[in-house]
Amino acid sequence: MNAATKLGAYALGLAVVFGGALGVGNAMGDVGPAPAKPEHGATHSTPAATAESHGGHEETTTATAQDDTPGGLQVSQNGYTLNPLTTIKAGESTDFRFTVTGSDGKPVTDYQVQHDKKLHFIVVSRDLATFQHVHPDMAADGVWSVKLTLDDPGAYRAFADFAPTGGSGLTLGADLLVAGDYKPKPLPEVARTAEVDGYTVSLTGDLVPGQASKLTLSVSKDGKPVTDLQPYLGAYGHLVALRASDLAYLHVHPDGEPGDGKTAAGPEITFYAEVPSGGDYRLFLDFQHDGKVRTADFAAQAGPGQPKPTSEPSASPSHGKHPH
Repeated sequence: MNAATKLGAYALGLAVVFGGALGVGNAMGDVGPAPAKPEHGATHSTPAATAESHGGHEETTTATAQDDTPGGLQVSQNGYTLNPLTTIKAGESTDFRFTVTGSDGKPVTDYQVQHDKKLHFIVVSRDLATFQHVHPDMAADGVWSVKLTLDDPGAYRAFADFAPTGGSGLTLGADLLVAGDYKPKPLPEVARTAEVDGYTVSLTGDLVPGQASKLTLSVSKDGKPVTDLQPYLGAYGHLVALRASDLAYLHVHPDGEPGDGKTAAGPEITFYAEVPSGGDYRLFLDFQHDGKVRTADFAAQAGPGQPKPTSEPSASPSHGKHPH
C-alpha cells in the first residue's frame, strides 16, 4: 500500500459507473506506477506550497486531460480549472477560498444544483487518515469560501464536485500542502464494522473490480437498528470510496431516495459501486440521525483475498467535520 502517491479523483453516481448526480468522470485507465512508499514512522518536512504565490494566489501546474484520462485526476478538465487561493496553517481555522475558472479564465458563477448543493467539496489527507465533506458558499464574483481546519501538517487532496450550467458534471482535484513535520499514518486493518459517536455501522458485500458491486451498510445504536435515519443532501446516506494507491475518487449514491414510497429510513443503506482495479480502498459513509451528520469509515480491499466478515470495529480517524 502506498500512502504517498499521485492523488486523483473520480465521480460515480447511482446506477451509472463513473458518472452521476455529483460528477461524470471518464472510464478508469492505468494511472501508472506509484512512487516509493515512505517508511512508517518516517518524518517529512512539508513546505507551505509547491507553487509560487502571487498576491495570495497560488499558481499550480495545469494538466490538460486527454480523452483517456480518468475524470478528476487533474486540476483542469474540459476547459475548467480548480484554483486554490488560500494557504492553510496546521491547526488553524481558515476561511479557505477557491475558484473554478472556465476556458475564458474567468470564475464560473452559474452551476446546476446537484443533491441540494451547487458544489460539493471534499478534503482528504494523503494517508487517508482524515476526511471532510463540506459545502462552501459562493460570492457573486464566483469565489467560493468555507471554514476549513486541517489539524496536522502534510499533503491533502481537495476535490470539487460540480456541474456547470449547461455542461456535464466534473470532479477536479488539487493538492493542498500544510507546512510542518509530516508523519504519515498507516492504513487501518480491513474490517466489516466501524463505530462513530455510539453508532455501529456494518458493511456487507465485496468490491469487485470491473463490475457493479452491491454494498449494504446497516446502522445501529446501542445494539438496536436505526430505522429513522434523516435525509442528508437528498439521500439517507452518501458514500465516498478512495483508492489508497492514488486517491482515485468515487462518489456513490444509494439505491432509492427518501419519499419514493419504497426506500426505508434505515437501518440498511444500499449502494452500487464499480471500482476500477483491485487493491486497498477507504470507504467513508455520511449519514444523519438526530439532526447530526456523522461519518463512518472502513478499510476495504477489492479483488482477490477479500476478507471474511468480522465483528471487530475499526478505529475511527479524526474526520467527518460537517459545518451543517
